[in-house]
Amino acid sequence: MTDEDTVRELIAAADRYQSDVDRFVALHHPDAVVVNLAGRRVLGRDALRRAMASALDTPLAEVLTRIEVLDVRFPRPDVALVSARKHVSDEPGAAVDAVPSTGQITYTAVRSADGWRIALAQTTPVLAG
Repeated sequence: MTDEDTVRELIAAADRYQSDVDRFVALHHPDAVVVNLAGRRVLGRDALRRAMASALDTPLAEVLTRIEVLDVRFPRPDVALVSARKHVSDEPGAAVDAVPSTGQITYTAVRSADGWRIALAQTTPVLAG
């Protein structure tokens, strides 16, 4: 498996485990920075764990997203830049009015001793219109 394949699988796992706090957080570097679609910034794995657990206790738990990887680049052998599109579900009864239905997301993944981990996930909302 190539590094690109491994990084794509990392992002696919993050998508797959978006409602599983332990599995999702484990995919991230200990010093990860995450900025979600609503603009909330979370610094570090511990804060990410708390933020996810809190969000999953609200109607936001019903909001599911799908990540579509558009491009993967390697400015260095141990750093991957991933451009992707985030599609937010519009399931009946979900709290999707709180966030846009589409976002552009950029991931920075880094290779560490335990494999590739997400170090940055920055989402920019795409406004309709």
